[in-house]
Amino acid sequence: IYRTRMAIDDGGELIVLAPWVETFGEDDCIDLLIRKVGYVGTPEIMKAMENDDELKSNLSAVAHLIHGSSEGRFSVTYCPGKLTKEEVESVGYKYSDLEKMKQVYNIETLKDGWNTRTDEDGSEEEFYYISNPALGLWAHPSRFEEESDTSDAAQKHGDVAISSNQEASDGSGGVGGWKKPPRKPDCTE
Repeated sequence: IYRTRMAIDDGGELIVLAPWVETFGEDDCIDLLIRKVGYVGTPEIMKAMENDDELKSNLSAVAHLIHGSSEGRFSVTYCPGKLTKEEVESVGYKYSDLEKMKQVYNIETLKDGWNTRTDEDGSEEEFYYISNPALGLWAHPSRFEEESDTSDAAQKHGDVAISSNQEASDGSGGVGGWKKPPRKPDCTE
């Protein structure tokens, strides 16, 4: 969420298509703390940390909770493949069905940057698509512009190459979360 904050207007909506997501946290401990506290904004998360020794001792969970919050500026609609509506809403996000949203926002035809789609009633919606938020939105705007010669799989922008067919590394589940968390620590430490 924190990587997209600067691209979203106050009152806007972030829609996250996350087919592989089955947990909120990178590991079982963080997942449990996220489900306990929710994405409630930095002030509430800091207050929760003051009053909860478990949260105090897991600052990576605190960071995750802060990074996952919209800070009340915009709504987050989460479309996971493996979490229920109840689970998603329990942490403070809106829920929408992944398959339904994939029909509305066909990722096979979208390009990074501004796109326009037309509803059945003829009204148009302009939206900004980010295929891989891990690249960061602090990138220079020219990195999202199309070049006339796109025959190379990786387009060169200044000194940074951005691949046109990005794939997540093994185990990460791609954009939007973990297929399988990398480790399962004992949460009682």
